[in-house]
Order: sequence, then C-alpha cells, then structure tokens
Amino acid sequence: MSTAHLIVTVAAAAWVGFSAVSMFARAKWVVEPITEYGVPRAWWNWLGTAKAAGAVGLLAGLFWPPLGVAAASGLILYFGGALVTVARARSYAHLAFPVLYLAPVVGSLVLWP
Repeated sequence: MSTAHLIVTVAAAAWVGFSAVSMFARAKWVVEPITEYGVPRAWWNWLGTAKAAGAVGLLAGLFWPPLGVAAASGLILYFGGALVTVARARSYAHLAFPVLYLAPVVGSLVLWP
C-alpha cells in the first residue's frame, strides 16, 4: 500500500464520515439544501447510514482491499446520484458540493493497489 493511497483513503473516509454525522445531526447547512432539492425526510437516515457505511468500508478496505473497492464504488454511485439530484433541482451553484466529497473517494479508488 502506498503512502498516497493511505492518506487519500483516510482523508476521504473522514470527510464522508463527517458528512454522515452532519446528516444524522440534522445540521442546518445540510438539511436546508436537501429539502430544497426535494429529498424526502424519510430518506435522510438511510442516506446518512449509506455514507457512514461507505466511510467505514473505506477504512476497512485498508485491511481487506475488496471491501474498500466496494465501498469506494458505492460512494461514487452515491455522490453521482447526489450530483443528479442537485442538477435536477436546478441548484447549479451547489453542484460543487457533491464533487467535494466525490473527488477524494475517486482518488482513493484510483490509488488502490
């Protein structure tokens, strides 16, 4: 395992984990936009759980690589879906936010040994 992969993966897991905690805590800066995008409130816990599982999967993948690849792939689909949701809501100024989470996850997958 390379040092770059380790750093990017841990950073991606921390960043996505922070996003999950923010979703569970109903942080205003998370709740207001997703409400505007039309994401049903009933989905919020499931979305937070998916992010948390992805973050844990990235870290576990450092010890068992297939799990890390699966977690990164799932998170890429998750944040790809977030991009589509933001675009469909025509909140084009907010498109950068899912990309900020997507980029380190893609980096982690690209650097996977």
